[in-house]
Amino acid sequence: MITTINPYTGKELKEYQELSKKEIKAKLDIAQLAFEDWKNTSFEHRAEYIRKVGELLRTNTDSYAKLMTDEMGKPISQSLGELEKCAWLCDFYAEKAEGYLAKEHVETEHFKSYVTFEPIGVVLAVMPWNYPFWQVFRFIVPALMAGNVGVLKHASSVMGCAELIEDIFLEAGFPEGCFQNFVIKSDEVEAIIESKIIKAVTLTGSKPAGAAVASTAAKNIKKSVLELGGNNALVVFNDANIDKTVQTCLEARFQNTGQSCIAGKRLLLQEEIADEFLEKFTDKVKELVSGDPKDDDTYIGVMAREDLAEELEDLMNASIEKGAELHYGGSRDKAYFAPTILTDVTSDMPVFKDETFGPLMAVSTFKTEAEAIKMVNNSKFGLGASLFSQDLKKMENLTTQIKDGAVFINHKVASHPALPFGGTGISGFGRELSHYGIREFVNIKTVVIA
Repeated sequence: MITTINPYTGKELKEYQELSKKEIKAKLDIAQLAFEDWKNTSFEHRAEYIRKVGELLRTNTDSYAKLMTDEMGKPISQSLGELEKCAWLCDFYAEKAEGYLAKEHVETEHFKSYVTFEPIGVVLAVMPWNYPFWQVFRFIVPALMAGNVGVLKHASSVMGCAELIEDIFLEAGFPEGCFQNFVIKSDEVEAIIESKIIKAVTLTGSKPAGAAVASTAAKNIKKSVLELGGNNALVVFNDANIDKTVQTCLEARFQNTGQSCIAGKRLLLQEEIADEFLEKFTDKVKELVSGDPKDDDTYIGVMAREDLAEELEDLMNASIEKGAELHYGGSRDKAYFAPTILTDVTSDMPVFKDETFGPLMAVSTFKTEAEAIKMVNNSKFGLGASLFSQDLKKMENLTTQIKDGAVFINHKVASHPALPFGGTGISGFGRELSHYGIREFVNIKTVVIA
């Protein structure tokens, strides 16, 4: 059985019966049958259903958001925001997919040469709990618009959301099998990837999970896309607009109670403005409202599980032992971890090197631009970075020296339907969203007429 538990109350929400191997095979067969029909539908037909999904998200927002908050502790206002972003994604791909996958003519010595983008079949998604709707939607919406179908292995802690998402697609009119949630644990994933029905796999999660999935996919000559962890740097230069940057960095770190791969986890301050910035940043952190995730005013809820809060506490304590200063916060009560700031953080400390998946900001200082860039790149991760300065030309030039998959200037790193999303290093490979993302799981076919 898979049991979901409310991390705020500690109470059991629901039990889900795991699928047997026979049931898994039957569902995969259903997916393959659905694909044989769905791949031949028009973009207009697909877009009609995707738009209906968006309408359902907006119509039933309150009930959907409540379930998300109950299962993983996300503050209700942020659950509502996540659902609106999913609806936006539906609208976006309903409009853009046909153009993204349009035939491309290429001038050659032949009579005619062109490239088509054709669906490949059933794609497996292994998704995490931190954005239980958004992570799934940014996979399945472009996949369906491309003519593929999808099966989902969601995190056990948000199985109610996973089941609800399948219901939403069915209610919108999608044929059975176009999108199915599999009530399974991680030990079933390898066999599913090995099924001849599965043509590719996408995973958002940890490095160990990504390595295991990519290894199995590679052994079976199947494509994989991995979006793994991040250790994003927020780099504040002397000429930054301090007040605006403080607010942006606050949101970058503490949104979703800090449980985001693209959260700004390392705050790098140029020495001349470090004291002023830290004082204003600390004042803002003190204003963050902690409490019941169902309360509209709550910004910091609980972490998704108590063991995750314990892991964050261990990283904090190990860094303090190495010389970091506990500037603010640092307390934990079961799954609740207070908003925390550590200063005097150096590159050998766990909170600098590892991914702090929770409401903890690690603060370091630097003297020169060259030192700042070296600190940004001193990470095995490579998801994103933010640079803050009023010298936009200089910042744009600096982006070429940063190895990450995204660099934002005077803005927090964020995913956007029109922009590719993904990282380098152990942050993964491949891209989601935009025309790059929808083309990850298609057959890019060359056609030549001599």
